[in-house]
Amino acid sequence: MSMFRKSTPAKSVIFAVNYDDARTAYLWIDNPAKANDNRIVSLIARAQQEKGSLPEGTITSIKRVR
Repeated sequence: MSMFRKSTPAKSVIFAVNYDDARTAYLWIDNPAKANDNRIVSLIARAQQEKGSLPEGTITSIKRVR
């Protein structure tokens, strides 16, 4: 019997979205399966920009934070 509890897997994944003017925004993706594909993450970020959830501007990089 283990004395330590196993942590539950994260239900969401956080990405740092960097812009060409040195701004950083954060993007939450609730489906960890989608977070494994960089192309899908990029498409989600663009869609969030169009909805207004992420700021407008040129995205230079997207990096997984958690």
